[in-house]
Amino acid sequence: MTDIRVRIAPSPSGNLHIGTARTALFNYLFAKKNNGKFILRIEDTDAERTSQEYIDNIFDSLKALGLNWDEGPDVGGEYGPYTQSERFDIYPIYAQKLLDAGFAYECFCTPEELEAEKELATANKKPYVYSKKCENLTEAQKAALRAEGRKPAIRFNISKAQKAFHETSELSFDDLVKGELKVNTDLIGDFVIMKSNGTPTYNFAVVIDDMLMKISHIIRGEDHISNTFKQILIYEALGAEVPRFGHLGMILAPDRSKLSKRHGATAVSEFVEKGYLTDALINFVALLGWSPSDGVEIKTVDEIAADFRINEISSSNSIFEYDKLRWMNSHYIKMLPIEELKQKLLPYLTKYDLSQLSDEQFTRIVEITREPLILLSDITDAVSYFFGEDVEIEPEVQSEVLDTELAQQVLTEFLKQAKDWNFDEETLHEKLEAFRGEFKEKGIKPKQTMWAIRAAVTGRTKGADMTAILAILGKDRVFKRVNHALKQKV
Repeated sequence: MTDIRVRIAPSPSGNLHIGTARTALFNYLFAKKNNGKFILRIEDTDAERTSQEYIDNIFDSLKALGLNWDEGPDVGGEYGPYTQSERFDIYPIYAQKLLDAGFAYECFCTPEELEAEKELATANKKPYVYSKKCENLTEAQKAALRAEGRKPAIRFNISKAQKAFHETSELSFDDLVKGELKVNTDLIGDFVIMKSNGTPTYNFAVVIDDMLMKISHIIRGEDHISNTFKQILIYEALGAEVPRFGHLGMILAPDRSKLSKRHGATAVSEFVEKGYLTDALINFVALLGWSPSDGVEIKTVDEIAADFRINEISSSNSIFEYDKLRWMNSHYIKMLPIEELKQKLLPYLTKYDLSQLSDEQFTRIVEITREPLILLSDITDAVSYFFGEDVEIEPEVQSEVLDTELAQQVLTEFLKQAKDWNFDEETLHEKLEAFRGEFKEKGIKPKQTMWAIRAAVTGRTKGADMTAILAILGKDRVFKRVNHALKQKV
């Protein structure tokens, strides 16, 4: 059996997109399930759009998701280099092999001549296919064109390759995800494999790289299907073994349009910055087009890999449900050990002076505020009332709660009784229960009693456990805030 070798080959022209991350994940899962190798290759032939910042983002995002590669630019391997721009001396060798075998030819057409061909096809309402006008140029004709200063590109001869390896003009392959796919190669046209400036085109470079890196299976987006037919013919013309291909459906936004920034985050790093846990993100992405055999959706990457079956990936497009991701992220936040959660929350608490708190107090704050967190970034607002002497009171809380006669009565009585209380949680729990009971006997609901105190102390009517809040704030700050709320009486 052929050794399983898969790869992810992103172009560093932007931050790692969530769609590319899903492709990386499915390659990673397939490799792990089959004891194969997962390779990272950087396809940076587009020098104008490539930047080190994007390369670093690809590395950081994949590592954050736990998709560690077995071979790649930073870890090496026996089939390197793993950065395409460092492989430019390789491609002309194989282009020459195709020229020598008659599967490629030099093309001296100018951009203007090619554009005229396209315009003619459009005028005749026909799909454009290159005319092959340079296929049979004599050496004398080539020399004359060179004398004009023209530098040739190299085109792959589709019809010659098709006739050499197939009985008809139909080319088909068995896709791992979509089943049999086929095309009439007469409609493809001879395509450029080496540009006139000496750089390889995508369809040529990717075949040479995958061939030399002994890639056995290529799992990628369905937007590459048209490329696959061209690439199969190049493999055959070079006498190389053709890898197995699997093409994934696209990821669409909830409105079924292409996923874009107007829908929300699209890059892995954007999701992380917004406060999504990478474990939740990778779990969610795994379910875009694939389902666990036991129906249990919350799983680790290792559990998903053990259950992964590429032939059961849906051939349809997948909807990126932000609401489901948010639910899953909330679940993962609740599952985190408290010490780990504290560390992950720190980047979202930089506006506060945490030195005001003991580690015990910080731990308790996280314990009592974690339940409603959907994103890690939600903590920024959730803990604001723990810092500073005063508290900002929401306008509707002021008018609908604190300005009422009932609230003023509750707060006045609270100050009177609480001056003798110890402000530890156990005592506060006992005292507040008795305090609520006194007002209940007067026909006032316990939650109305607590609304008044919570509103005065936190500026809100909902939030964490009040006994813990009061204990963390301490008697002095609590009394100062309650007195302030009393002074606001209309």
